[in-house]
Amino acid sequence: MTSTWSEHELQIIEAEHEAVLASRRPDGSLGSPATIWVVRVGDEVFVRSAFGPGNRWYARARSAGSGHVTIGGVAREVLIEDASDDSPRPADQAALDREYHAKYDGRYPREYVDPVVDATSHGATLRLIPA
Repeated sequence: MTSTWSEHELQIIEAEHEAVLASRRPDGSLGSPATIWVVRVGDEVFVRSAFGPGNRWYARARSAGSGHVTIGGVAREVLIEDASDDSPRPADQAALDREYHAKYDGRYPREYVDPVVDATSHGATLRLIPA
Protein backbone atom coordinates (compact mmCIF):
# COMPACT_ATOMS: atom_id res chain seq x y z
CA MET A 1 0.00 0.00 0.00
CA THR A 2 1.32 3.44 -0.88
CA SER A 3 0.49 6.81 0.52
CA THR A 4 1.54 10.32 -0.37
CA TRP A 5 3.95 12.85 1.04
CA SER A 6 2.23 15.46 3.19
CA GLU A 7 2.76 19.11 2.31
CA HIS A 8 4.70 19.50 5.57
CA GLU A 9 7.01 16.61 4.62
CA LEU A 10 7.47 18.04 1.13
CA GLN A 11 8.46 21.42 2.56
CA ILE A 12 11.07 19.76 4.78
CA ILE A 13 12.37 17.69 1.86
CA GLU A 14 12.59 20.80 -0.30
CA ALA A 15 14.65 22.59 2.38
CA GLU A 16 17.00 19.70 3.20
CA HIS A 17 20.05 18.97 1.07
CA GLU A 18 20.68 15.33 1.92
CA ALA A 19 18.70 12.15 2.26
CA VAL A 20 19.86 8.98 3.98
CA LEU A 21 18.49 6.00 2.06
CA ALA A 22 18.80 2.36 3.11
CA SER A 23 17.35 -0.27 0.82
CA ARG A 24 15.69 -3.49 2.01
CA ARG A 25 17.61 -6.73 1.80
CA PRO A 26 15.82 -9.93 0.71
CA ASP A 27 15.45 -10.92 4.39
CA GLY A 28 13.65 -7.62 5.10
CA SER A 29 16.47 -6.00 7.05
CA LEU A 30 17.88 -2.66 6.01
CA GLY A 31 21.18 -2.48 4.16
CA SER A 32 23.91 0.08 4.61
CA PRO A 33 22.59 3.62 4.34
CA ALA A 34 23.82 6.01 1.67
CA THR A 35 23.75 9.79 1.96
CA ILE A 36 22.56 11.33 -1.30
CA TRP A 37 21.07 14.52 -2.66
CA VAL A 38 17.30 14.74 -2.95
CA VAL A 39 14.87 16.98 -4.84
CA ARG A 40 11.17 17.59 -4.88
CA VAL A 41 9.27 18.13 -8.13
CA GLY A 42 5.62 18.87 -7.46
CA ASP A 43 4.37 16.27 -5.00
CA GLU A 44 7.09 13.74 -5.85
CA VAL A 45 10.55 13.09 -4.42
CA PHE A 46 13.55 11.95 -6.46
CA VAL A 47 17.15 10.92 -6.04
CA ARG A 48 19.80 10.36 -8.70
CA SER A 49 23.03 8.50 -8.86
CA ALA A 50 25.88 10.83 -9.81
CA PHE A 51 27.94 9.35 -12.63
CA GLY A 52 25.13 6.93 -13.54
CA PRO A 53 24.00 3.48 -12.47
CA GLY A 54 27.41 2.16 -11.40
CA ASN A 55 27.13 3.33 -7.78
CA ARG A 56 26.47 0.48 -5.35
CA TRP A 57 23.79 2.30 -3.39
CA TYR A 58 21.84 2.86 -6.61
CA ALA A 59 22.10 -0.76 -7.76
CA ARG A 60 20.97 -2.00 -4.34
CA ALA A 61 18.07 0.46 -4.14
CA ARG A 62 16.81 -0.22 -7.64
CA SER A 63 17.04 -3.97 -7.15
CA ALA A 64 15.39 -3.89 -3.71
CA GLY A 65 12.47 -1.69 -4.69
CA SER A 66 11.89 -0.61 -1.10
CA GLY A 67 13.70 0.85 1.87
CA HIS A 68 13.75 3.57 4.47
CA VAL A 69 14.62 7.23 3.94
CA THR A 70 15.42 9.97 6.42
CA ILE A 71 15.39 13.55 5.17
CA GLY A 72 15.74 16.11 7.94
CA GLY A 73 12.94 15.35 10.37
CA VAL A 74 11.11 13.14 7.87
CA ALA A 75 11.60 9.38 8.25
CA ARG A 76 9.52 7.08 6.04
CA GLU A 77 9.37 3.63 4.60
CA VAL A 78 9.45 4.04 0.82
CA LEU A 79 8.94 2.19 -2.39
CA ILE A 80 11.83 2.86 -4.75
CA GLU A 81 10.77 3.16 -8.38
CA ASP A 82 12.85 3.55 -11.52
CA ALA A 83 12.11 6.99 -12.97
CA SER A 84 14.72 7.00 -15.74
CA ASP A 85 13.88 7.89 -19.33
CA ASP A 86 13.44 4.20 -20.21
CA SER A 87 11.13 3.38 -17.29
CA PRO A 88 7.38 2.87 -17.58
CA ARG A 89 6.85 6.10 -15.61
CA PRO A 90 9.77 8.40 -16.45
CA ALA A 91 10.38 11.57 -14.50
CA ASP A 92 10.49 14.95 -16.20
CA GLN A 93 14.29 15.03 -16.38
CA ALA A 94 14.42 18.71 -17.37
CA ALA A 95 12.35 19.64 -14.30
CA LEU A 96 14.63 17.53 -12.12
CA ASP A 97 17.70 19.23 -13.60
CA ARG A 98 16.19 22.65 -12.79
CA GLU A 99 15.51 21.57 -9.19
CA TYR A 100 19.03 20.18 -8.73
CA HIS A 101 20.50 23.40 -10.11
CA ALA A 102 18.24 25.59 -7.95
CA LYS A 103 19.06 23.64 -4.81
CA TYR A 104 22.76 22.88 -5.22
CA ASP A 105 24.33 25.45 -7.58
CA GLY A 106 26.35 27.99 -5.63
CA ARG A 107 26.31 25.78 -2.55
CA TYR A 108 28.54 23.10 -4.07
CA PRO A 109 31.22 23.26 -6.79
CA ARG A 110 30.15 22.51 -10.36
CA GLU A 111 32.17 19.29 -10.37
CA TYR A 112 29.72 17.95 -7.76
CA VAL A 113 26.55 19.29 -9.37
CA ASP A 114 27.29 18.52 -13.03
CA PRO A 115 27.28 14.70 -12.59
CA VAL A 116 23.70 14.74 -11.27
CA VAL A 117 22.30 16.84 -14.12
CA ASP A 118 23.77 15.07 -17.13
CA ALA A 119 22.35 12.43 -19.48
CA THR A 120 24.07 9.63 -17.55
CA SER A 121 22.32 10.61 -14.32
CA HIS A 122 18.99 10.80 -16.15
CA GLY A 123 19.35 7.04 -16.61
CA ALA A 124 19.87 6.61 -12.87
CA THR A 125 16.86 8.46 -11.48
CA LEU A 126 14.71 6.97 -8.73
CA ARG A 127 11.33 8.08 -7.39
CA LEU A 128 10.75 7.65 -3.65
CA ILE A 129 7.13 6.83 -2.86
CA PRO A 130 5.90 6.71 0.75
CA ALA A 131 4.83 3.20 1.68
